[in-house]
Amino acid sequence: MTRHDEDPVGPNALDRITWALRRAELAVQTLKEQRLRPLGLAASHYMLLISVHSEPGLTGAELARRLNVTPQAVASLVTRLEGRGLLERREHPRHRHVQELHLTDAGRDVLRAADRVIADIERQITDGLDRKEAAQLRGLLDQVADVARKA
Repeated sequence: MTRHDEDPVGPNALDRITWALRRAELAVQTLKEQRLRPLGLAASHYMLLISVHSEPGLTGAELARRLNVTPQAVASLVTRLEGRGLLERREHPRHRHVQELHLTDAGRDVLRAADRVIADIERQITDGLDRKEAAQLRGLLDQVADVARKA
């Protein structure tokens, strides 16, 4: 039986680090979406393009695992970006049923422009921090990610 007079959340629930991380993530994501829109991109497109740039030849399944999304979501994004001429699929050299993903020249151009936008957002965020604070924040966020992965 649930008690109606019992508070459903712990004290200071909105002051938790996890809530602060989520607020920061949403704010940054919103900024990325707004700033990438003039390029005809969403933040998810940028993530996919930079992943393929970093590891040319990824398959859709590998990309889905790296981006922590479903293979269906990746397939939809790939189809959209391929239709715009930003990505191309190539047959795997040893497995003819496997398709590798590669950026086209147009894809590299769009990624270059998108990365300038993302770098500007990064500068905007870190402008309020000195170098030591920025490095400390990066280190702390990396620690949070490591702890969460091990949990």
